[in-house]
Amino acid sequence: MKRLLIAATFLITAAAVGAGLLYAWGHQRFTGPGPLDARKIVLIERGAGVSAIAQQLAREGVIRSPLIFRLGARATGQATQLKAGEYEFPAKVSPQQALRIVVSGNTVARTLTIPEGLTSHEVVDRIRQAPALSGEIAEVPDEGELLPETYQYQRGNSRAELLQRMRDAMDRTLAKLWPQRADDLPYDTKQAAVTLASIVEKETAVPDERALVAGVFVNRLERGMRLQSDPTVRFALTNGETELGRPLTRADWRVDHPYNTYRISGLPPGPIANPGRAALKAALNPAETEYLYFVADGSGGHAFAKTLREHNRNVAEWRKVRDGDN
Repeated sequence: MKRLLIAATFLITAAAVGAGLLYAWGHQRFTGPGPLDARKIVLIERGAGVSAIAQQLAREGVIRSPLIFRLGARATGQATQLKAGEYEFPAKVSPQQALRIVVSGNTVARTLTIPEGLTSHEVVDRIRQAPALSGEIAEVPDEGELLPETYQYQRGNSRAELLQRMRDAMDRTLAKLWPQRADDLPYDTKQAAVTLASIVEKETAVPDERALVAGVFVNRLERGMRLQSDPTVRFALTNGETELGRPLTRADWRVDHPYNTYRISGLPPGPIANPGRAALKAALNPAETEYLYFVADGSGGHAFAKTLREHNRNVAEWRKVRDGDN
């Protein structure tokens, strides 16, 4: 009897030691660094269970053992909490960390940057080319409806939904900026303000010049002078669908078109591009200035003038720079 008791005690002790060693081994495999050499993005499909996800992570080289991942998920009560989506796993991620990532639902945030001054056709082209989006865009929005900025999205988001977010962002921005507009502007609708902002956006890429360019155009509108803006002529020739691909000619300035501000008085019928916040602010709060003219100065900015004589001198200087004359 005594021998049986000793043997039973030995077996129980051995089993306990074995279980402890097995737990320690499993815990080390679960919490220790994994085989991944560099960060990797993995797409977990909808409907995948813990076993399928464990197998996929092993195939992708994120973890070594699907069994350890499954046991860890079940032991922590998270086997049913794994979420579909696109996840980024850092180098040497442990199975435990990989499990937390998939449970978190914090999927990869992709970004699409829309620069200021793109036409709606150009914006739609960028959305169509953006990776991981789904669906098609049925119709190109009107110019001035979309707010240029950087947008986050996730794999599987629809292109139409992202386009709508750009519309909503423009609506919110205008709703915020419109009440802050200057008094006595020569236009009284948001559409007109966006139209001028789009011209300002296409005329200058220099931040400090936007309000000044807007001030010049406001002065011309108030005096009944034509805007004579080259970007409006380019839009008249291309409808914003393509780049013109060549300099404007005198014949272009004579084109009979409602967007050609060398021929029409006042603002054109609508925007010629999608202006950003800074250009919208400039159109709603233009600089108070006596300038009526401006021309490129050859260094990326513009030379401004109060009189036509002064402007003609600036144009002559610009032509020297353009033609390489010393």
